[in-house]
Amino acid sequence: MFNIHHRPMIIAEMSGNHNQSLVRALEIVELAAKAGVDAIKLQTYTADTMTLNIAEREFFIADKNSLWEGNSLYNLYQKAYTPWEWHAPIFKRCKELGIMGFSTPFDATAVDFLEGLAVPCYKIASFENIDLPLIKKVAQTGKPMIVSTGMTTVAELDDLVRTARENGCKELALLKCTSSYPSTPEGTNLLTIPHMKQLFNCEVGLSDHTLGIGVAVASVALGASVIEKHFTTSRAEGGVDSAFSMEPAEMAQLVQETRNAWQALGQISYEVGEQEKKSLQFRRSLYIVEDMKAGDVITAKNMRAIRPGLGLSPKYYDIVLGKTVKADVKRGTALSWKLI
Repeated sequence: MFNIHHRPMIIAEMSGNHNQSLVRALEIVELAAKAGVDAIKLQTYTADTMTLNIAEREFFIADKNSLWEGNSLYNLYQKAYTPWEWHAPIFKRCKELGIMGFSTPFDATAVDFLEGLAVPCYKIASFENIDLPLIKKVAQTGKPMIVSTGMTTVAELDDLVRTARENGCKELALLKCTSSYPSTPEGTNLLTIPHMKQLFNCEVGLSDHTLGIGVAVASVALGASVIEKHFTTSRAEGGVDSAFSMEPAEMAQLVQETRNAWQALGQISYEVGEQEKKSLQFRRSLYIVEDMKAGDVITAKNMRAIRPGLGLSPKYYDIVLGKTVKADVKRGTALSWKLI
């Protein structure tokens, strides 16, 4: 489903950007498909499967630097959740448009529900990547798993990977993720991507909460085969995650530039490429730059290394210097061994 030998899989995360409108949710699907993404991802939960209906203490967001300051966790999830009865029509529209539709389950009931919809794969969110019972249940479906690794230690990642593999997961992709909303390029640490790939012998990618496309494009050069970005129709229209979500034109640019980056990886090559062969004639080479008579000596005045490249290589300059020409030579003649 995802590998470095194929162009990066681009996932548009809808999250709560539908603003509780199915019409808007379907519009997000259509605009994402038009932008060229490979998949739309939903989140499958309810406020009650996520937390308790308490509006104080640790259940209340009081951090003034948070996008969601002033909300209880319960109220936030009520605003952001995707009604479960919307999943089928959203996935149906994805299929009609030729892109994949799948979701992030947040508890066992969500997994059972999504299995009933025959989703092709599962995503595990960063905040749930230590929930080993959930990892186990998802792995036992036998379907590919994509897991965000925000906030994890290496030991926790090892637990996660072992649990997934021991319970039947054959295809696993770990996404480097900084669980800050939005996050910054300097906090992204993309060099973790190739190290993670080597350490856990699996596909790797990026769940990106930075603004713009630069970080995602750079990740491809380091081996990312999956890239996930939040997506909305318009940030100006608001939404719980709209502040760090991409708009359609930006997503289209991301799709194109990550594919360009992947194509540019190519292979290790020191040969003259097919695209370069026509340019060989314009390299520098040795030319006679003054009219010469037979027997004249080749000097630094009458011979130079210039363009185009039809004469001897400049590496023979010192060897040819001081030799004589066999015949009359006109200015602008490419130097060859038969003239010396």
